[in-house]
Amino acid sequence: AAIEAAPHGVDLGPLEPRLPAALYTVDRRLHLAPREYRDDLARLRGRWLDGVEVAPADRPFLLIGRRQLRSNNSWLHNSQRLVKGKPRCTLLIHPSDAARLGLRDGASARVRSRVGVAVVPVEVSDEIMPGVVSLPHGWGHGRPGIGLRVAAAHPGASVNDLTDEQHLDQLSGTISFSGVPVAVEPEAQVAREPDEVGAPLRGTGTA
Repeated sequence: AAIEAAPHGVDLGPLEPRLPAALYTVDRRLHLAPREYRDDLARLRGRWLDGVEVAPADRPFLLIGRRQLRSNNSWLHNSQRLVKGKPRCTLLIHPSDAARLGLRDGASARVRSRVGVAVVPVEVSDEIMPGVVSLPHGWGHGRPGIGLRVAAAHPGASVNDLTDEQHLDQLSGTISFSGVPVAVEPEAQVAREPDEVGAPLRGTGTA
């Protein structure tokens, strides 16, 4: 009733300081380097050699996701105004890696993890570090039953088909959706399987 009677808002008075009383630590301090994090640093250092994380020999790249301003969520892909223009479901790869693999801008690459495969166009960029590739989330609108007409015309590939339930963050014990080991190769050099993820008009389900 008080809110309805004040259409321009209710004045709750001036702001009042709540720190450190609002902190739930025993000493009422912000712990920027908790013991659990510090104890895990040795394991973290052990995963890196010369600044590059060790990955399986048959899957030497680390796959990370990304968000894009005009396709922040999958439902935005059903707006023609937001999906028009150049493809946005692309695999970012560093120029040195692209040259070594024989990949060029716009060419199709086959990305393979332990659990799945996706075929996506390549976007060569020096904004990503060597040894790392990036695929945006929220794509994969080509499966039967997808009732999004515009999105179905721009299906893309779903990063969910590459994430691995056995790839865990050891500190928290939860699945890690970033840094998944993958192999990348030009699609033209690989015979496509009949049910391969990312095949035209198939898609992979939204992330």
